[in-house]
Amino acid sequence: MPFFSAKVPQDFPEQQRLDKFIASLPNGMNRSKLKSGVTEILVNGKKVKLSQKVKAGDQIDIQWEDNIPDNIDPENIPLEILYEDDNVTVVNKAQGMVTHPACGNWTGTLVNALLYHWGRQSVEQLKEGSAAEILERRRPGIVHRLDKETSGIIITAKNRDSEEFLQKQFKDKSLQKEYICICCGRPPARTGDIRTQIIRDPKNRHRFKAVTDTEDGKFARTLYHCIACYGNYSLMRIRLKTGRTHQIRVHMKYLGCPILGDGVYNKPDSKFPNATLMLHSVQLKIKLPGAGKAGEAAVPCDYHTFRTPTPSRFIEIEKKLRKMFDRTVIASNRTVLASNRTVIASEAKQSVKK
Repeated sequence: MPFFSAKVPQDFPEQQRLDKFIASLPNGMNRSKLKSGVTEILVNGKKVKLSQKVKAGDQIDIQWEDNIPDNIDPENIPLEILYEDDNVTVVNKAQGMVTHPACGNWTGTLVNALLYHWGRQSVEQLKEGSAAEILERRRPGIVHRLDKETSGIIITAKNRDSEEFLQKQFKDKSLQKEYICICCGRPPARTGDIRTQIIRDPKNRHRFKAVTDTEDGKFARTLYHCIACYGNYSLMRIRLKTGRTHQIRVHMKYLGCPILGDGVYNKPDSKFPNATLMLHSVQLKIKLPGAGKAGEAAVPCDYHTFRTPTPSRFIEIEKKLRKMFDRTVIASNRTVLASNRTVIASEAKQSVKK
């Protein structure tokens, strides 16, 4: 994904809108390209909008994407549907599937598959307009996302009223999302509450970093419970209290327990050189829109809880771990020997205590 960087000269005499300043540079981008292709704008490391005023000495970093297609097309891609009614479709997303089209992944996404499943037509893409309008066209029905290599539950909306109803719950955090992961390392305690800011890693723009000595970035909170340890590997259950990009992966690295198979935040593991990202969204508890006809005003109902089976990649790795190590359980400040058995399928369903 291309990047553009510029610094406002120290002798710049005035404040000016960022988009106008960039368009005025010899190697800059015109305002139309900025609106249609930009995915992130940082001024002095902080995320801003195109309307931000810049001044002398400001450092500007822009990330954008080229070659936006004219349409997002339906594609006949098999989906594992966990639940469906007139308003929502709940999917167990496969590892390796991108949630919605973006630079480098314009086809083969969950959105392409849903358009086909719902019997929809191609969605024409905007090349001009506000950034919000352009992005909205790329992700019809998507109210939250999972990283490409994270598998598990995603709930999608089949109409605008349902989309707004679900988005509100993600915004006010009135739902519950739980994950399981296998990590390299042992946590300092069996349960914990991680609270940090998450910022873009200044050394690698494709990564994020958990920090506690600044108010920059976005606040992130993660609850964890260590189900069991096998040698220096830990089976963890995670509950998110916020929803930041790469949050679990960043917080597990911050804890000293990076996720096995994470090519961004962890190193290759000699014992499991072929491991893929061992992170799975196992449970979602959320209110569904009422069962009215599509397009009608959503009427709230009771919470529904959706669960997924344990992925085979987790079961296979835990079987290998059980052959290599005794299973132990962290209790307070000590570790005690526990029965050596498969625990993912049974214990991962239990809730992390608040």
